[in-house]
Amino acid sequence: MIYTTNAVEALNRSLRKIIKTRGSFPNDEAAMKLLYLAIRNAGIHWRRPVAWTAAMGQFAIQFGERFAGSAD
Repeated sequence: MIYTTNAVEALNRSLRKIIKTRGSFPNDEAAMKLLYLAIRNAGIHWRRPVAWTAAMGQFAIQFGERFAGSAD
């Protein structure tokens, strides 16, 4: 959940920044194009791999036999 929440908050922050610096738009289509390009460019930063090793260890501790990755 942490990674998803941080990604959503980062996207919202970048969209607010773009809209705020632009100020006004001639029409709705111009605003939609700007937001589309911002989302497209933000996707480049999401391609970082997530280190799941530490998380899987914690899942094994928390969920024990219910966690499929745990060694019995």
